[in-house]
Amino acid sequence: MTVQDTASQGTPVEEQTHGVELTDTAASKAKALLEQEGRDDMHLRIAVQPGGCAGLRYQLFFDERSLDGDLLRDFNGLKVAVDRMSAPYLQGATIDFVDTIEKQGFTIDNPNAGGSCACGDSFH
Repeated sequence: MTVQDTASQGTPVEEQTHGVELTDTAASKAKALLEQEGRDDMHLRIAVQPGGCAGLRYQLFFDERSLDGDLLRDFNGLKVAVDRMSAPYLQGATIDFVDTIEKQGFTIDNPNAGGSCACGDSFH
């Protein structure tokens, strides 16, 4: 999927997007965290890295860098970046934020995960 943007010279620029969905709750929480830090120059980056007891680990963090091949989407003013290598592992994943007595934090529902470890920090 691509989104067309217009560069300063008026020529269209193709921007590739990723298939990760962010709930309104997750987008609002991420935006609030950035505003709390006074940072409007950063975006949320979602990546998959080798590690954890199940083989792959999610990473969610705020980043000011733009990496070659980043896939971007905008969620109500919050830019979300996924690197090209992580995108296939995250296609169709939904990121939410929960705030309950049992758990507080971002959660990832990923249809590509065949299983996860007992603690839920990694998947395969």
